Order: sequence, then C-alpha cells, then structure tokens
Amino acid sequence: MTPMLAPFACQPEDSRGRRHAEGMSTFRSPFQRDRDRIIHSSAFRRLKHKTQVFIEHEGDYYRTRLTHSLEVAQVARTISGVLGLNTDLAECIALAHDLGHTPFGHTGEDALSRLMAPYGGFDHNAQALRIVTRLERHYADFDGLNLTWESLEGIAKHNGPLIGPHADAKHAGAPLPYALVSVNNDWDLELHTHASAEAQVAAIADDVAYSHHDLHDGLRSGLFTEDDLMELPVTAPAFEEVDRLYPGLDRMRRRHEALRRVFGRMVEDVIAVAQNRLTAAQPRSAEEIRLMGTTIIRFSKPLYQELKAVRSFLFHRMYRAPSVVKMRAEVTAMLDDLFPLFLNQPGLLPEEWREDVAAAADETALARVVADYVAGMTDRFAAREHERRSADLPLGKNTRRGELRRRRKRGRQPPYFFRSASSQITASPAEISTFQPAIEMPNIAQAISVQRATGATSTAGFSRSAVFSPAIELPVQDCSPSHQACSTPT
Repeated sequence: MTPMLAPFACQPEDSRGRRHAEGMSTFRSPFQRDRDRIIHSSAFRRLKHKTQVFIEHEGDYYRTRLTHSLEVAQVARTISGVLGLNTDLAECIALAHDLGHTPFGHTGEDALSRLMAPYGGFDHNAQALRIVTRLERHYADFDGLNLTWESLEGIAKHNGPLIGPHADAKHAGAPLPYALVSVNNDWDLELHTHASAEAQVAAIADDVAYSHHDLHDGLRSGLFTEDDLMELPVTAPAFEEVDRLYPGLDRMRRRHEALRRVFGRMVEDVIAVAQNRLTAAQPRSAEEIRLMGTTIIRFSKPLYQELKAVRSFLFHRMYRAPSVVKMRAEVTAMLDDLFPLFLNQPGLLPEEWREDVAAAADETALARVVADYVAGMTDRFAAREHERRSADLPLGKNTRRGELRRRRKRGRQPPYFFRSASSQITASPAEISTFQPAIEMPNIAQAISVQRATGATSTAGFSRSAVFSPAIELPVQDCSPSHQACSTPT
C-alpha cells in the first residue's frame, strides 16, 4: 500500500509530464519509471569504476561514485519517507545526481572545466542533464531517458536556484554551462526558483553520505586516525559515547559504532529541522515549496558549524594529502593530453561517435563532443587509453607522455596507479613499499599465479593495491563511453 503523501510532496498524478509523450506504465508511477531508467542506463553502470575520493592506496573497500550514489539514495528515501515526501522522486534524483562526473572525481572535473573554458565550460550537474536528455541512446522514439520534468528539475537545481536573487553567490556573473542552457531552452526548468522538497532532500543526503563515508575511508587509508577525530566536534562525542558503553571494544567495531552515531545525528538533525520549518511555513503544495525563496531542508545552525570543521579537516588531511595531491597531478596530466589529442584528431574516437563528429559545425561543437566522450570514461579506461594513445601524443622531454615513452624504450612499465591491458605489474617491489605500510609481498606472487593459472593476458581488473587484497579478482573488461549499452562488462 502506497503511504499517504503530504500536500507539499510531488504527487505523481500531477507531474508536468515528459518532453516526449508516453503512455502511463501499468504498475509504476512516473517517478518509479524514471528511477528504473536511471538504474538501467549505461552512465549509471560506469559509476562503478569512477573515483569518489581519489586515494592513492586504492582498494576494494573504498567508495566509488556508484556506491556513493546508492548511499545517497538510501539516506534520501529515509528522510523523505519520514517527511511524507515522494520517496521515489527523491531516490531518482539521488541516483542521478552524479551521472555527469568525469573520471578521477573532482580532479577530473577541474581539468575538463579548464580545458572546456573556451567552449562553454563544463559542470558535472549540467553534464548529468546532457546524459539523461541526449547522450543515452537506447529508445526508438527519443534520445536520452525522457525523464519527467520533476526529475530533470531536481538534477538541475537540487543545490538551489541557478539564476535570480536567490541563486548562490558563486553563480553571480558566471555564464550558465552550455549543457544546462541547452536543456532549459528545450523545456523551462524555472532556474530562478528552488527545487522540490524531494530534490532538496537528495542534495542534503549527498552531504550526509559523503561526510560520513569520507571519514570512514580516510581512516581505512591511514591518512588520519581515530585519535585525530577525537579532536573534532561531532566525531569526538560519538567516540566518547562508544567508549563509555563498550569499554575495550576492538578498533574496527569502535570505529563503526562511532561513525554510525555521526551518521544518525546528521539524519535526525535534518528531519527535526525540516519538520519544524514545514510546521511553521504550512506549505500547501510542491509549488509553494519552490517559491519559498529559501531551502526547507537543511542542517541546524549548530550542526552546520560543526560539520564545517569536519570538512575543513577532511580537506587538509584527505583531499589535499601529499599522496592525493601527487595523484591529482598525474591524472590531470592524462586529461590534459587526451582532450586536445581527440580534439585535433577526432578520427580517433570510436565509430559510434563519428556521426556526432560529422555533425559538429565548428570547433566549439566538436569540443563538446570530445568532452562528452572524455567525461564518460571510467578511471581505468582513461588511464589505459592514455597509455594506448601515447604514440599519438606530442613528445617532450619533461612531459608525462615523454616519460611514458622513455620508460617503454628502456623496457620499463608505465608508473600508473591503474593497470592496463598490456601491463603485468605496474610497480616494482621497491615502489610498492612506499604505498602502504601493511602490504604483504607474497600476495604479488598470488596475483601473478592467478593470472597464469587462468591464462589471463589482461590485468585490467587489478589496481596497484588490489593485488594485495586477500580476495584476488579475476581480470575484467572495460568499455569506452558509448551512446549505446556496452557490449562488455562495466
């Protein structure tokens, strides 16, 4: 039985519909149908191999864009369900919010944004809209996924209005990304208003999820310790409570119990604040939520200030840790090579992209096609493509591609963090010892023996640290970003 929705929730029967008219589904609401289309999209599957936070000591336990999106969707369903909102729409927006991310996370987005500056810029939220309205090409009657207006609005505006007096100051004077302008020209998303309460829930669920799991991943990586978190607001009281209730608890259980309390406090705070604000405002429709001129879903001021301290800690100790900064430079160099290479030689793009290349009327249009291709790459595909295309890259003595070619001439493997189809082990034992203190060298031989026993010629399924995991994965294939469903596993 479907729970009764609050009057200010987005009602499925009141949806503004789809850009291309379709008949109603027999068993699913319009928002359930949107959610299912996102889950079955090629772009969603590729999130499995896209970075959430780039950590040098990468392993099987760290979050990816896909697992992050699933965690965001879980939080969004919980909060929206308590508030009487449409859980299907909140989940849909949460699952779609990172579809437009580049390889290598925000580092890749920074690089592509800079490279695309002369051609209208790049923004991952706008790229998500481009994916769901144009780049996914599976249906006979339309390009994209033909999502409802409410879902498109949520993807575009979940972080707030983009123009007008209520827009964030960071948008002041800045041109809108071309991908967003293009979609909005086709169907007015009312960029001057706030989004629905469901979209606002998806946005804060993103904050809750990454604030929690970045602490967890940072601890696992060794970039900081539990003692460091005892100095911070939010986390210190959580650890103190666990120590009081479970004295002598082992380290991993202690960590989990403390961080689940941090997680719970954030969710409960958001729900309490939203209930108070909704009770005070008494909105009678979803449209009144959009026109309130402020967000209805937010953290309390005290918790917001405490979370700012936690995020500042994460920025300095995790996002800008020396090992992460080093890797940021390497992956930035990869995209700095690949984008101009494909722009100058578009014939190198896969055959399914040739029609778009031929339709490009000028350099700007061509650059946008190239950006679509590069942005759709997974981390490991981008690394392998960079290695594969090294012969086509300009050779400079002090450049990354020059070093790659010189290593090949000397018979050495490229020093990538990622494995490639042509490489066996991408780091020498001496190099490996610098990555992670707790590495067990015998597992290298184990990984090699698995390859030999299975007759594998590719190590695409392994990362530098994956060979040290007790559970060795067999090699898997990857695929290039495509308009169509990949023919090989992603």
